[in-house]
Amino acid sequence: MRALSSATAGRGRLILGIGAGWNEKGYDEYGYEFGTPGSRLTALGEGLERIERRWQRLNPAPTRKIPVLIGGNGERKTLRLAARYADIWHGFGDPGQLAHRHSVLDAWCAEIGRDPAQIERSTRVFRRGPDDVGRDLVDVGTRLIQLVAQSPNFDPAPVKD
Repeated sequence: MRALSSATAGRGRLILGIGAGWNEKGYDEYGYEFGTPGSRLTALGEGLERIERRWQRLNPAPTRKIPVLIGGNGERKTLRLAARYADIWHGFGDPGQLAHRHSVLDAWCAEIGRDPAQIERSTRVFRRGPDDVGRDLVDVGTRLIQLVAQSPNFDPAPVKD
């Protein structure tokens, strides 16, 4: 397990993390229509095309390729977009579910002629440590593992203005 992917190690910190979105509140707060999963995935694909074209015209050009992380589990659309655009794919599920999704992503890569090894595989783990699930995740091909812990429930009242 590595703390940084080979796409980012030693060459900068910026990673564009993007997905179709699942939280309606976030869409509402920014004034976007939440729409349907299909419409959000269509918008994601259009956005990725636009971002790729725009990055090619930046002046000055970036000092390195900006890695793109695409998050999501959809096998027909999200993983197809990840095969086309992602340097890192972030998926969700247990090791068995992730192994299946890795194979789906690999198939999409084969369809477009891309080496699937060019895409780092990432996931998150809640309330469990590397000793609990790390080996199983690595065995199915996941290399970037985000450990998530619950934060304490503090009463903010004493520090409010």
